[in-house]
Amino acid sequence: MAATKETPAAAATVAEDITPEIREEIAQFLNRVGVNQKIKPEHNVKDSFSNLVGGVLKVISINRGQISCHLNVKAPILNGYGGMHGGAVGAVAERVAIACARTVVGQDKDLFLGELSLSYLSAAPHKAEVIVDGSVVRSGRNLTVVAVNFRLKKSGQLAFLTRATFYNMPISSL
Repeated sequence: MAATKETPAAAATVAEDITPEIREEIAQFLNRVGVNQKIKPEHNVKDSFSNLVGGVLKVISINRGQISCHLNVKAPILNGYGGMHGGAVGAVAERVAIACARTVVGQDKDLFLGELSLSYLSAAPHKAEVIVDGSVVRSGRNLTVVAVNFRLKKSGQLAFLTRATFYNMPISSL
């Protein structure tokens, strides 16, 4: 193993069979996606990501086992290719799924997210309007499954499919 001298991977250990050309490509990619950039002070606060995601999401309707929201794809949640970032998709899906599960699971139980799966079918580009629909697929004594679908409002095209599995845990009385 040999250390590379390029940034942002200057302190990284790189296998000897990785050529200098590949190292340079990787370093350029990491620079393009912002590796080693400093976090701005206004974002270096507790739970600032929730504020970021909450700033693009508005609730349309709430029913038992169903929630519908409107999402505006704004610049802060874009990936390097100009589409909605996968992390933002996951964050929105998690929040909508929790809210949806709460419509059927009593307050006497905590929800523990056991699994969140995401399928990326098409991009949601900058300034797109997206309808986010959450619905409870199954809810029992110990388990709740919620599907959250993201559709482009203009075309109705399905962009992302997600499924969240929650474990319904009794609240501890310690």
